[in-house]
Amino acid sequence: MAAANKPQTNPGISLAGAVDLSSIKHQVQSEPGQAGGAPSAGGYVIDVTESTFQAVLQTSATYPVVLLLWISTDDRLFAMAKKLGDTVNAMKGQLQLARIDINAEPGIAQAFQIKGAPALFALIGGRPMPILEGLPSSEELTQITDTLLPQIVQLAQKAGVTGTAPYSGDPDADAAAAGEGGADAAEQVPPEHQQAHQLAADGDYAGAAEAYAQVLEANPNDTLAARERSKALLLARSGSADVREVRAAAAEHPEDVDAQLAVADVDMIGGQIEDAFSRLLDFLAAGHKADLEPVRKRLLEYFVIPEPDDPRLKAARRRLSTLMY
Repeated sequence: MAAANKPQTNPGISLAGAVDLSSIKHQVQSEPGQAGGAPSAGGYVIDVTESTFQAVLQTSATYPVVLLLWISTDDRLFAMAKKLGDTVNAMKGQLQLARIDINAEPGIAQAFQIKGAPALFALIGGRPMPILEGLPSSEELTQITDTLLPQIVQLAQKAGVTGTAPYSGDPDADAAAAGEGGADAAEQVPPEHQQAHQLAADGDYAGAAEAYAQVLEANPNDTLAARERSKALLLARSGSADVREVRAAAAEHPEDVDAQLAVADVDMIGGQIEDAFSRLLDFLAAGHKADLEPVRKRLLEYFVIPEPDDPRLKAARRRLSTLMY
């Protein structure tokens, strides 16, 4: 994809030697998003743990992912993380930046066999392709952001990976909230949600769904619990599915409701909400009224995941109501 001695995705080269990031003077105590800390996640930038890494592998079959293995408290990496994040967010979902703190998640660093941080990989269809290991120069970083990231998108498109990454909120708003001394609302877990939240963080999505169901039994109006339960059910069913196999089965069996439900799950996990809604609604519109109940049930589960004012949600609700009668 690039000339010799330049950043490339396959095969990968080291742009700079692995650097020693253990020096105490470069460590900061502030968390990402706080004053003096690293840039916060948000937009199309996410932070990943061992428990959520499998889901990232799966979704890379829907949209390309760039993995940044870093240390979130080392100030030498902040400028790199900021420039990568700003560039990815400006690309509006063409790819996702997934950041992994190798101090907190050493198992992932070991799996990638890196010598130190930072390290950068492209992830397409579950296959990691090395970009760099070591701290790049400003010229090398500019080449990565200006040239290599668009090339990764092009490479993914040639491989049939053409989806859009999900948007996860305004990172600047999160940083402002942290600067005011407030916690990010997304991190404020109600006490009654703690068990379910921890189960989901540990990757036990089926257990999390059951725990959120118990919360809803006590308070049926808990919209956050309803949303998190639906997300947990979705990941329990299809979080580890082979996306290519699911899509192939749906194409081969267009009359099979289970195959269509499975591929709609894949779309939802990949952030392709409108595609998931349309697939199931089109299935009903094609005359499969005998399958109305399982499709309706799945759509109602999906409907609590987007924000209530999402125009895609409003349109899908109206269409479902029309198709039911």
